[in-house]
Amino acid sequence: MSRVVTDRLLKAIEGNERAVVFTVIEGEPLGAKALALESGEVVGDGVPPAALGQANELIRAARNRLLELDDARVFAEVYGPPPRLVIIGAVDTADALCQAAKLLGWQTIVVDARAKFATRERIPNADRLIVEWPEEALAEVQPDHATAVLVLTHDAKFDIPALKAALATDAFYIGALGSRRNQERRREKLLAEGVDAVEFERISGPCGLDVGADSQPETALSILAEIVALRAGRSGGRLRDSKQRIHAEAV
Repeated sequence: MSRVVTDRLLKAIEGNERAVVFTVIEGEPLGAKALALESGEVVGDGVPPAALGQANELIRAARNRLLELDDARVFAEVYGPPPRLVIIGAVDTADALCQAAKLLGWQTIVVDARAKFATRERIPNADRLIVEWPEEALAEVQPDHATAVLVLTHDAKFDIPALKAALATDAFYIGALGSRRNQERRREKLLAEGVDAVEFERISGPCGLDVGADSQPETALSILAEIVALRAGRSGGRLRDSKQRIHAEAV
Protein backbone atom coordinates (compact mmCIF):
# COMPACT_ATOMS: atom_id res chain seq x y z
CA MET A 1 0.00 0.00 0.00
CA SER A 2 1.38 3.42 -0.93
CA ARG A 3 2.54 5.67 1.90
CA VAL A 4 -0.06 8.36 1.16
CA VAL A 5 -2.90 5.82 1.25
CA THR A 6 -1.54 4.18 4.40
CA ASP A 7 -1.12 7.49 6.22
CA ARG A 8 -4.62 8.67 5.36
CA LEU A 9 -6.13 5.31 6.33
CA LEU A 10 -4.43 5.41 9.73
CA LYS A 11 -5.73 8.94 10.25
CA ALA A 12 -9.23 7.80 9.27
CA ILE A 13 -9.11 4.91 11.73
CA GLU A 14 -7.91 7.19 14.53
CA GLY A 15 -10.71 9.64 13.75
CA ASN A 16 -13.45 6.98 13.55
CA GLU A 17 -14.05 7.82 9.88
CA ARG A 18 -15.56 5.27 7.53
CA ALA A 19 -13.62 4.39 4.41
CA VAL A 20 -12.92 1.68 1.86
CA VAL A 21 -9.60 0.60 0.37
CA PHE A 22 -9.74 -0.54 -3.25
CA THR A 23 -7.05 -2.86 -4.64
CA VAL A 24 -6.81 -3.92 -8.29
CA ILE A 25 -6.13 -7.67 -8.14
CA GLU A 26 -6.63 -8.41 -11.82
CA GLY A 27 -6.20 -5.92 -14.65
CA GLU A 28 -4.07 -2.82 -15.10
CA PRO A 29 -2.47 -1.25 -13.22
CA LEU A 30 -2.18 -4.42 -11.16
CA GLY A 31 -1.84 -3.71 -7.46
CA ALA A 32 -3.09 -0.11 -7.70
CA LYS A 33 -4.73 1.12 -4.50
CA ALA A 34 -7.03 3.96 -3.58
CA LEU A 35 -8.79 5.02 -0.41
CA ALA A 36 -12.30 6.47 -0.59
CA LEU A 37 -13.81 8.06 2.51
CA GLU A 38 -17.45 8.55 3.42
CA SER A 39 -16.89 12.30 3.15
CA GLY A 40 -16.16 11.88 -0.56
CA GLU A 41 -12.39 12.34 -0.27
CA VAL A 42 -10.31 9.99 -2.45
CA VAL A 43 -6.60 9.27 -1.99
CA GLY A 44 -4.52 7.25 -4.46
CA ASP A 45 -4.94 6.53 -8.15
CA GLY A 46 -5.11 3.79 -10.74
CA VAL A 47 -8.36 2.27 -9.47
CA PRO A 48 -11.19 2.27 -12.05
CA PRO A 49 -13.86 4.96 -11.51
CA ALA A 50 -16.50 2.22 -11.70
CA ALA A 51 -15.12 0.83 -8.44
CA LEU A 52 -14.67 4.17 -6.71
CA GLY A 53 -18.25 5.07 -7.56
CA GLN A 54 -19.45 2.25 -5.32
CA ALA A 55 -17.66 3.55 -2.22
CA ASN A 56 -20.70 4.91 -0.40
CA GLU A 57 -22.74 1.76 -1.03
CA LEU A 58 -19.88 -0.41 0.21
CA ILE A 59 -19.39 1.68 3.34
CA ARG A 60 -23.08 1.49 4.20
CA ALA A 61 -23.13 -2.26 3.63
CA ALA A 62 -19.99 -2.61 5.81
CA ARG A 63 -18.92 -5.78 4.03
CA ASN A 64 -15.77 -6.51 2.03
CA ARG A 65 -16.54 -7.33 -1.58
CA LEU A 66 -14.89 -8.49 -4.76
CA LEU A 67 -15.93 -6.19 -7.59
CA GLU A 68 -16.13 -7.80 -11.03
CA LEU A 69 -15.68 -4.99 -13.56
CA ASP A 70 -15.48 -5.17 -17.35
CA ASP A 71 -11.70 -4.93 -17.48
CA ALA A 72 -10.60 -5.57 -13.91
CA ARG A 73 -11.29 -7.28 -10.62
CA VAL A 74 -11.05 -5.03 -7.57
CA PHE A 75 -11.11 -6.05 -3.93
CA ALA A 76 -12.88 -3.58 -1.63
CA GLU A 77 -11.96 -3.63 2.07
CA VAL A 78 -14.17 -1.57 4.37
CA TYR A 79 -12.95 0.21 7.51
CA GLY A 80 -14.84 2.11 10.17
CA PRO A 81 -15.81 2.36 13.83
CA PRO A 82 -17.74 -0.55 15.34
CA PRO A 83 -21.50 -0.73 14.78
CA ARG A 84 -23.66 0.42 17.66
CA LEU A 85 -26.49 -1.39 19.40
CA VAL A 86 -28.84 0.95 21.25
CA ILE A 87 -31.09 -0.91 23.68
CA ILE A 88 -34.16 0.81 25.10
CA GLY A 89 -35.01 -0.78 28.43
CA ALA A 90 -32.58 -1.91 31.13
CA VAL A 91 -34.31 -5.26 31.56
CA ASP A 92 -32.61 -8.60 32.17
CA THR A 93 -32.26 -9.44 28.48
CA ALA A 94 -30.41 -6.16 27.90
CA ASP A 95 -27.25 -7.34 29.66
CA ALA A 96 -27.29 -10.67 27.81
CA LEU A 97 -27.45 -8.68 24.56
CA CYS A 98 -24.57 -6.43 25.63
CA GLN A 99 -22.45 -9.43 26.59
CA ALA A 100 -23.09 -11.17 23.26
CA ALA A 101 -22.60 -7.98 21.22
CA LYS A 102 -19.17 -7.51 22.79
CA LEU A 103 -18.09 -10.76 21.16
CA LEU A 104 -18.94 -9.15 17.81
CA GLY A 105 -16.93 -6.04 18.64
CA TRP A 106 -20.03 -3.83 18.75
CA GLN A 107 -20.53 -0.80 20.98
CA THR A 108 -23.55 -1.13 23.26
CA ILE A 109 -25.68 1.65 24.74
CA VAL A 110 -28.52 0.95 27.16
CA VAL A 111 -31.20 3.59 27.72
CA ASP A 112 -33.77 3.74 30.48
CA ALA A 113 -35.48 6.68 32.15
CA ARG A 114 -35.70 4.66 35.37
CA ALA A 115 -32.44 5.28 37.24
CA LYS A 116 -32.97 2.31 39.54
CA PHE A 117 -32.88 -0.02 36.51
CA ALA A 118 -30.07 1.56 34.47
CA THR A 119 -27.25 0.70 36.87
CA ARG A 120 -23.86 -0.97 36.53
CA GLU A 121 -24.99 -3.63 38.98
CA ARG A 122 -27.87 -4.65 36.70
CA ILE A 123 -26.21 -4.02 33.31
CA PRO A 124 -22.45 -4.53 33.85
CA ASN A 125 -21.66 -5.32 30.20
CA ALA A 126 -23.00 -2.12 28.60
CA ASP A 127 -20.40 0.25 27.20
CA ARG A 128 -22.65 3.16 28.12
CA LEU A 129 -25.74 3.73 30.24
CA ILE A 130 -28.05 6.67 29.59
CA VAL A 131 -30.71 7.60 32.14
CA GLU A 132 -33.08 9.59 29.94
CA TRP A 133 -36.39 9.19 28.15
CA PRO A 134 -36.01 7.32 24.85
CA GLU A 135 -36.59 10.25 22.52
CA GLU A 136 -34.07 12.39 24.42
CA ALA A 137 -31.48 9.63 24.44
CA LEU A 138 -31.87 8.92 20.72
CA ALA A 139 -31.53 12.63 19.96
CA GLU A 140 -28.23 12.51 21.86
CA VAL A 141 -26.95 9.26 20.30
CA GLN A 142 -28.12 10.13 16.78
CA PRO A 143 -28.45 6.60 15.29
CA ASP A 144 -26.97 6.34 11.80
CA HIS A 145 -26.77 3.67 9.12
CA ALA A 146 -24.42 1.63 11.32
CA THR A 147 -26.74 1.65 14.34
CA ALA A 148 -29.33 -0.91 15.43
CA VAL A 149 -32.05 0.17 17.85
CA LEU A 150 -33.81 -2.42 19.97
CA VAL A 151 -36.83 -1.74 22.19
CA LEU A 152 -37.17 -4.23 25.06
CA THR A 153 -39.70 -2.43 27.24
CA HIS A 154 -43.32 -3.50 27.43
CA ASP A 155 -44.77 -0.16 28.43
CA ALA A 156 -46.40 2.16 25.90
CA LYS A 157 -45.03 5.28 27.57
CA PHE A 158 -41.54 4.02 26.69
CA ASP A 159 -42.21 1.87 23.60
CA ILE A 160 -44.13 4.34 21.47
CA PRO A 161 -41.81 7.35 21.89
CA ALA A 162 -38.79 5.08 21.40
CA LEU A 163 -40.08 3.51 18.19
CA LYS A 164 -41.34 6.82 16.82
CA ALA A 165 -37.97 8.46 17.49
CA ALA A 166 -36.06 5.50 16.02
CA LEU A 167 -38.12 5.62 12.83
CA ALA A 168 -37.04 9.23 12.37
CA THR A 169 -33.38 8.13 12.20
CA ASP A 170 -31.25 6.28 9.66
CA ALA A 171 -30.87 3.22 11.92
CA PHE A 172 -30.48 0.14 9.73
CA TYR A 173 -32.39 -2.04 12.18
CA ILE A 174 -35.28 -1.27 14.52
CA GLY A 175 -36.50 -4.18 16.62
CA ALA A 176 -39.17 -4.57 19.28
CA LEU A 177 -39.48 -7.42 21.76
CA GLY A 178 -42.95 -8.76 22.50
CA SER A 179 -45.79 -10.92 21.28
CA ARG A 180 -47.60 -10.44 17.99
CA ARG A 181 -50.53 -9.02 19.93
CA ASN A 182 -48.24 -6.41 21.47
CA GLN A 183 -46.85 -5.56 18.04
CA GLU A 184 -50.36 -4.94 16.73
CA ARG A 185 -51.13 -2.65 19.67
CA ARG A 186 -47.93 -0.71 18.98
CA ARG A 187 -48.85 -0.47 15.32
CA GLU A 188 -52.26 1.01 16.13
CA LYS A 189 -50.76 3.55 18.52
CA LEU A 190 -48.00 4.58 16.12
CA LEU A 191 -50.42 4.96 13.22
CA ALA A 192 -52.68 7.06 15.45
CA GLU A 193 -49.68 9.32 16.16
CA GLY A 194 -49.06 9.87 12.47
CA VAL A 195 -46.45 7.23 11.64
CA ASP A 196 -46.82 6.10 8.04
CA ALA A 197 -47.84 2.45 7.56
CA VAL A 198 -44.92 1.92 5.19
CA GLU A 199 -42.48 3.28 7.78
CA PHE A 200 -43.90 0.88 10.37
CA GLU A 201 -42.65 -2.00 8.22
CA ARG A 202 -39.10 -1.02 9.21
CA ILE A 203 -39.84 -2.38 12.68
CA SER A 204 -38.89 -6.00 13.21
CA GLY A 205 -41.36 -7.29 15.73
CA PRO A 206 -41.38 -9.78 17.23
CA CYS A 207 -37.63 -9.39 16.81
CA GLY A 208 -35.13 -12.19 16.29
CA LEU A 209 -34.73 -15.33 14.22
CA ASP A 210 -36.80 -18.44 14.87
CA VAL A 211 -34.15 -20.57 16.60
CA GLY A 212 -36.34 -21.80 19.44
CA ALA A 213 -34.78 -19.39 21.94
CA ASP A 214 -35.87 -19.91 25.53
CA SER A 215 -33.28 -18.42 27.92
CA GLN A 216 -32.04 -14.84 27.92
CA PRO A 217 -28.69 -15.75 26.27
CA GLU A 218 -30.58 -17.66 23.57
CA THR A 219 -32.92 -14.72 23.04
CA ALA A 220 -29.89 -12.44 22.69
CA LEU A 221 -28.40 -14.84 20.13
CA SER A 222 -31.66 -14.91 18.18
CA ILE A 223 -31.92 -11.11 18.06
CA LEU A 224 -28.27 -10.46 17.21
CA ALA A 225 -28.37 -13.11 14.48
CA GLU A 226 -31.26 -11.25 12.84
CA ILE A 227 -29.45 -7.93 13.16
CA VAL A 228 -26.25 -9.29 11.60
CA ALA A 229 -28.18 -11.00 8.81
CA LEU A 230 -30.14 -7.86 7.97
CA ARG A 231 -26.99 -5.75 7.93
CA ALA A 232 -25.40 -8.20 5.51
CA GLY A 233 -28.50 -8.36 3.33
CA ARG A 234 -29.10 -12.01 4.16
CA SER A 235 -32.25 -13.90 5.14
CA GLY A 236 -30.73 -15.75 8.08
CA GLY A 237 -31.45 -19.21 6.66
CA ARG A 238 -29.23 -22.29 6.84
CA LEU A 239 -25.91 -22.02 4.98
CA ARG A 240 -26.29 -25.46 3.46
CA ASP A 241 -29.43 -24.22 1.68
CA SER A 242 -27.91 -20.92 0.56
CA LYS A 243 -26.59 -20.29 -2.94
CA GLN A 244 -24.77 -17.09 -1.94
CA ARG A 245 -21.09 -16.73 -1.14
CA ILE A 246 -20.40 -17.30 2.55
CA HIS A 247 -17.86 -14.48 2.93
CA ALA A 248 -16.75 -11.70 0.55
CA GLU A 249 -19.35 -11.02 -2.09
CA ALA A 250 -18.61 -10.65 -5.78
CA VAL A 251 -20.70 -7.99 -7.49
